[in-house]
Amino acid sequence: MRVFVYGTLKPGEVNYQRYCAGKVVSAEKATTLGQLFALPMGYPAMTTGESTVHGYLLSFADVRILDALDTLEDYQPEREMSENLYNRLEVKVKNPLGLSLGWAWVYLMNPAKVEMLKGTHLPDGWWSRHNRCRDQTADYTFGD
Repeated sequence: MRVFVYGTLKPGEVNYQRYCAGKVVSAEKATTLGQLFALPMGYPAMTTGESTVHGYLLSFADVRILDALDTLEDYQPEREMSENLYNRLEVKVKNPLGLSLGWAWVYLMNPAKVEMLKGTHLPDGWWSRHNRCRDQTADYTFGD
């Protein structure tokens, strides 16, 4: 099971320890196509697009990790896409040299929702809580 992460689930970010540590088989820097936004709540959103988004490709041995990540991302497959905070879709992922790493799951937000939440476009395609959100202390966790 492979998931492309670009925000709080990246190694070193706030949700990695809780959701991924001890469950990740491998983690490697990766990119995919989309658009990345910083949200005022202190976490990012990615939409479809043609820009490069930087993150990590995490590989998990247990497919049940998706249940925990779906809860975190407020995604329920039986709901209408517009009712989810994020939607889980498959994307093509590359390594930093541009070589294909195949397909992986990613959590994307609807562009209208990004606009409603007043997301700020990150043209460099990189988000980090450490350099984007130093003044914000709220953790991004749903389903607690």
